[in-house]
Amino acid sequence: MSDTPRQPVAGILVFPGVTQLDMTGPFEVLARMPGWRVEVVAKARGPVRSDRGLVLHADTDFAAAPQYDLLAVPGGPGTDDAILDADTVDFVRRQGAGAGHVFGICTGSLLLGAAGLLRGRRAGSHWMARDLLPRFGATVSDARMTQDGTIYTAGGVTSGIDMALRVAADLVGEEAAQRIQLAIEYDPEPPFRAGTPFVAPPALVAGVREAAAANRARRAAAVEEAARRLDAAGG
Repeated sequence: MSDTPRQPVAGILVFPGVTQLDMTGPFEVLARMPGWRVEVVAKARGPVRSDRGLVLHADTDFAAAPQYDLLAVPGGPGTDDAILDADTVDFVRRQGAGAGHVFGICTGSLLLGAAGLLRGRRAGSHWMARDLLPRFGATVSDARMTQDGTIYTAGGVTSGIDMALRVAADLVGEEAAQRIQLAIEYDPEPPFRAGTPFVAPPALVAGVREAAAANRARRAAAVEEAARRLDAAGG
């Protein structure tokens, strides 16, 4: 028997309609962690189309995936279907229970919730979805990054990069995380102060909410059904 330590593995879930930056931002950070291997996992191995049309590639499928040491779950419009897909929810539940750390990005936290991983936990999500988290037994956080024990949740899209650096710091050390940050020259200075509903002009926030009203209604209905299933299963 070899005495060589097993290489830890991070699995990043993808599904049809995922927001690619939810996945690719954290991937860029996590894939640079020294000593770790990162793979992309989906219900079926092969191409997966994101919400904006970019085609991602899954290295492995649910059946062949190992038990991950870190499970990362991005979000996007496809979350609404993913939280109602029994195979996807079961995969997240099983992997989340066995992983040492779990990382939800944007509305990926809704999928963690549907899998029963957020009961009694403090968690965040995209600003237009986080108020739905209590239906899964979570306490809402408005913070860009939220950590509750070994469960990490990030706000919308770009916050996944920030939280991935926090995750990296906890897994491989702060100096290694800082090296990664420097290597990717991550030092954001957005041109506008409009990145959250707390600082954006009220009229702008109202307009974005209005434009997303139909999608919001669909998501709320999906969350209600997913929560009903979770409650019925005793999760």
